[in-house]
Amino acid sequence: MNKSKVAVLKTSPGTVLADYQRCMSLAGYEHFLSPERETVIKLNLSWTKYFPACSSQPWQVEGVVKTLLEAEFPPENLFPVENKTVVTHPIKGARNNKWTPILEKYGLPFYPLPEEEWVTYEFKEKLLKLDQIFPEGIEIPKMFIGKDVVHLPTVKTHGHSVTTGAIKNAFGGLLKEVRHYAHKYMHEVLVDLLIMQKELHPHIFAVMDGTVCGDGAGPRTMLPKVKNLILASGDSVAIDAIAAKLMGFDPLEIPYLRMCQERGLGNADPTSIEIVGEDIAGINFGFQSKKSFVIWGDQALRRGFLRPLEMILLHSPLIVWAPFASNVYHDFFWYPTVGRNRIKQFSRTEWGELWEKY
Repeated sequence: MNKSKVAVLKTSPGTVLADYQRCMSLAGYEHFLSPERETVIKLNLSWTKYFPACSSQPWQVEGVVKTLLEAEFPPENLFPVENKTVVTHPIKGARNNKWTPILEKYGLPFYPLPEEEWVTYEFKEKLLKLDQIFPEGIEIPKMFIGKDVVHLPTVKTHGHSVTTGAIKNAFGGLLKEVRHYAHKYMHEVLVDLLIMQKELHPHIFAVMDGTVCGDGAGPRTMLPKVKNLILASGDSVAIDAIAAKLMGFDPLEIPYLRMCQERGLGNADPTSIEIVGEDIAGINFGFQSKKSFVIWGDQALRRGFLRPLEMILLHSPLIVWAPFASNVYHDFFWYPTVGRNRIKQFSRTEWGELWEKY
């Protein structure tokens, strides 16, 4: 496998838009994306509410959109999208995370995927788990077929997958809201998603925000930490591996990254990845992946001591209790208490001040 390239840059609130353009250029985005092709901009919405490091940051969205438009990508060829889950709402999320005014500023519509046409797609490549999880067929957004894709994840931990990034960002685009059925085999599913993307998209590119990163019980109930870094790459495996390394993990010890490496889907071995921009050799955030109360309960039902109750509680009409419980815990308990205090601390940082200006 050829050596992959990941661009990593230090940034600041005053230079972040120009830094995103430089970071994308260092990663060679023009070799993956073309003004002549249609491009899906896959945003990352992990919470309908705004929480630092949880979802695509407004400056990340603006930096990518501004770079592409200034490179003469026609607005009609750019498709900013996001999906819903049983606990997120894309239109409200786009407003709460301040994507809507940015897209309006640059003359781009927002495409909520639930409103788009979905089709059953027969993949040529053998999948590890998804075709077993959805034996009736895997539905995907029709608009994704044949378009390039740019992923906009953030640097953060995840209770199901240890870390999350460019690869898992497809989880929220290529699967319908019942994708929580895939939690039981998360690592295999992430490999499947990359296999699917390589068949659907001519080219894949990722731009990751690490200005404020998420440590702990991700992807929502995290401790935001300012790290002032941004990343870009045409190899989703490599950018996720370098993000994992920055956070303090061995990428090859994370199952989905190791499996992607073994199947030739990308480079997860840092020794096979060229870093351009900053010297990151001595960086280790010391992050730890933890399980929130909700993820702990989900895993207990799918693979733990509550597994005898899995079918009745998660695969029957009684499933409605799960999103209800998750929303109550996250939106009405954690966010107004622990979350509010962490947002207050974030608001005192330079990135918090920039957030307010958006």
